Amino acid sequence: MLLLSLVLAALLSFSMGALPHEDFLQCLSLRSNDSSTISSVIYTRNNPSYSTVLESTIRNLRFNSTNTPKPLVIVTPSRTSHFQATIYCSRKHGLQIRTRSGGHDYEGLSYVAKVPFVVVDLVNFRSVDVDVENRVAWVQAGAILGEVYYRIAEKSRTLSFAGGVFYSIGVGGYISGGGFGLLFRKYGTGGDNVIDAQFIDVNGRILDRKSMGEDLFWAIRGGGGGSFGIVLAWKLKLVPVPATVTVFSVSRTLEQNATQLILRWQEIAHQLPDEMNPDVSMFSVNSTQDGRKTILASFSSLFLGTIDDLLPIMQQRFPELGLSRQDCYEMSWIESILYFNQLQNQPLEILLNRTFRNPLGGQYYKIKSDYVKEPISETALNGLFSRLSDEEASSAIIIFMAYGGIMDRIPEEATPFPHRAGNLYKIYYNVNWQEQDNVNSQKYIDWSRRVYNYMTPYVSKSPREAYANYRDLDLGSNNVGITSYTQASVWGRKYFKNNFDRLVQVKTKIDPENFFKHEQSIPPLH
Repeated sequence: MLLLSLVLAALLSFSMGALPHEDFLQCLSLRSNDSSTISSVIYTRNNPSYSTVLESTIRNLRFNSTNTPKPLVIVTPSRTSHFQATIYCSRKHGLQIRTRSGGHDYEGLSYVAKVPFVVVDLVNFRSVDVDVENRVAWVQAGAILGEVYYRIAEKSRTLSFAGGVFYSIGVGGYISGGGFGLLFRKYGTGGDNVIDAQFIDVNGRILDRKSMGEDLFWAIRGGGGGSFGIVLAWKLKLVPVPATVTVFSVSRTLEQNATQLILRWQEIAHQLPDEMNPDVSMFSVNSTQDGRKTILASFSSLFLGTIDDLLPIMQQRFPELGLSRQDCYEMSWIESILYFNQLQNQPLEILLNRTFRNPLGGQYYKIKSDYVKEPISETALNGLFSRLSDEEASSAIIIFMAYGGIMDRIPEEATPFPHRAGNLYKIYYNVNWQEQDNVNSQKYIDWSRRVYNYMTPYVSKSPREAYANYRDLDLGSNNVGITSYTQASVWGRKYFKNNFDRLVQVKTKIDPENFFKHEQSIPPLH
């Protein structure tokens, strides 16, 4: 009892003057099986480490201003009982929970809320246990992809996980939104490669695939984070990669025939071998000829094989690009992760560094997405290039990411991620800016909206599809209070198409009182 009293006194001392959550802190102490450990993973606003912990994985600094709502308490659980206590006490005392694994939510919903809330940060829940013989790995949801790739490579250079490009993305959120990545045309999404999970529900039950049932196991592999409960760990299927892979990047300006190359790319990229991951990035640069702005298009890909295997394919399928041996680089799979993060010549250990480095530019940004079913005309492309030449777009980038491959052969209802057959490519729109220009952030956001509106005739329709992990509140959001099915379906069908209805059914069963919620969480039926 003496220890309990001391811990309780310490917890309460952190929150002097914050009476609304003193009861929450006392509840945490009483509910935890080990009061001494839970005190070490709680941060209130009066704790000197509070700001450091909160800001450690705020990836979009748009959501780190003095006006951004801050959590009353941050909990960084180190054992399952800490999760159970936090869920129980948050429910009891009327606080929302926001769960953060890597902090890459593009709208900050894993660490921002408009109501009193608690952040559950998974930074202490990130073990990676690799079983090479059985080609599986148990990965706790707070691990970043770099940690997963590194730990697999420690044991095998010819196995990997079908994960994302940027190494600092948290595994928990990545898979919860589906999981698009370098190997998706060969092996599917991250969610397609999950074979079990450890999950905690609103009642504090620890569930695995068998005990949760197939409907909930389906929903958590692409139905979006923060809707159903908290995933503690994933059991991942590891997939073979060759000892040698090839990467290439070929850049052309408009004056060097980039427009015609993009038109051709649209026709053939989705038909290239599954072993390729083709994309084309477009951004404005100053022309070397007269200093005026032009558009640079960079055609790049990973290829699961050697240069000698790749060149004949490109010469047959895309000779117009003129890919040469000098444009290509051979390396191991794990080295390609460094390459695509612009970390060439860095030691592999940098993948263990959770400090974010954005290879696409600024730390303040707005992201949007689209899916394309039919090639975009030259006239439409010219209109897009014109907008990329706007002053607000000086640091913007637009990427076409080819689909096809195995994605054409996996049913769209296999997981909640529905963007399968029929897509030529996905569009990623990124406008970013620097800190000194953040006072003008609205002009950049407005630019992204104008470009998105301009693209309306050329992209998917009914619904206009979007990728859940490229979260975009412009698509619609829930009320702070009760969210109607009709209201949520506005944005929900864009992310999940017809899978939205099944997600609502799962939500109604697992969390009927809608405890786990945010501006774009799946609602229960009332």
